[in-house]
Amino acid sequence: MRWKLFADLAEVAGGKEIEVEAEPGETVGDALSALVAEHPDLKDRIYEEGDLREHINVLRNGTNVHTEEGLETELQSGDELALFPPVSGG
Repeated sequence: MRWKLFADLAEVAGGKEIEVEAEPGETVGDALSALVAEHPDLKDRIYEEGDLREHINVLRNGTNVHTEEGLETELQSGDELALFPPVSGG
């Protein structure tokens, strides 16, 4: 499964697209755990006290998983995953 990372998350992981071991039938949370296992520097950036930080957006096929089943959203073949830090500007 492939993750697309944006802004400083891509910098921390060393790339904008990261392939991880996750198969259809597993969850978005499983794929996120695989990403953090391969790039442990992401852990403090996306988790707080073991939970996903409130301002981190996790998308599956362009839809925020918070509108689905959160990190328990089941992966399907061909899914595209994305991880966004908070956006700021003015």
